[in-house]
Amino acid sequence: MTENKNYSTAPQSIRDFIYYEQIVKGRSELTVKNYFNDLKSFFRFYKIKNGLANEKDFSTIDISDISDDDIKSVDLQYAQEFLIFMQTKMANQQKARYRKAVTLRQFYKFLTNNKNMFEVSPMANLELPSPKPALPKYLTLEQSLELLVNIDTPDQKRDYCIIVFFLNCGMRLSELVGINLSDIRKTRDRDGNEIYSMKVLGKGSKERIIYLNDACVNAYNDYISSEITDPKVRGEKGMRDMSAQTDALFLSRRRTRISNRRVQQIVEECLKKSGLDNMGLSVHKLRHTAATLMYQNGVDVRVLKDVLGHENLNTTQIYTHVSNAQMENAMKKNPLASVNHKTEKNNGSGH
Repeated sequence: MTENKNYSTAPQSIRDFIYYEQIVKGRSELTVKNYFNDLKSFFRFYKIKNGLANEKDFSTIDISDISDDDIKSVDLQYAQEFLIFMQTKMANQQKARYRKAVTLRQFYKFLTNNKNMFEVSPMANLELPSPKPALPKYLTLEQSLELLVNIDTPDQKRDYCIIVFFLNCGMRLSELVGINLSDIRKTRDRDGNEIYSMKVLGKGSKERIIYLNDACVNAYNDYISSEITDPKVRGEKGMRDMSAQTDALFLSRRRTRISNRRVQQIVEECLKKSGLDNMGLSVHKLRHTAATLMYQNGVDVRVLKDVLGHENLNTTQIYTHVSNAQMENAMKKNPLASVNHKTEKNNGSGH
């Protein structure tokens, strides 16, 4: 396997862990990059604590000389002091400290089970700083419709299809960018009705099937009919650069697979044109929107789990929140909602 240049100078045990998580466990490049950055921070702290480096140089401290003896010398207290250091000196919020604690537990679990460096992991009892639960930001139904009618871009049919897929399928950014034409399948049910399904590659390289509703099918067909009829688009006969041929569904202006960043820019532009750019929304919030709207309209949370590609039901439970409008409506439907409190007794002499 060719070593990633970003990890080539890391200590061997850290490299082994990174490659194990990436190759064996199927973690994404972003996940293993976060693991590596967390371990860099931890062993930079180790050097500071042992007088081998200065705190003011934290972001540039080299950890390439960290040995297995150094790695084995730390204990639970080291980890606890590290998390306190990251909070007080580096202004890490609970979510960031939680991730670092998880990384340490995973790393030392690997060293214990796969490299036999410990009989029992020294981080087995490391408590995780519980991140404060936060309700996901999402668009209301009305705001979603406003977004869809304000997609006025040079590549309108493509960009409309992208937004429709996000809002209806609850896809991750990487999943949408990775869709190929061959991932879209058209079949017929027993009554002869056309059924469109789409294979997506989720976290951990896990495949799942998403069935496309009418809005998705219409947007897809509208986009595809305009693209495939143009022989310049997918590197067909007559193009000088045959490397431009691609199975990617969504293409850039260069006729290659669209990039993550370009999709983010498209969403940002469309949110701005819709007057929704001041809500702290992003591509991932469109995934939240799809999940929230589905749940609010009767989709069982266990079905929603499979649609979103979550491993655990607990991850999906965040979408069981209800909107303020729903709570307000529930209060209005209480049969006691119209009862008035009388401050005075009925007139009369006690009858």
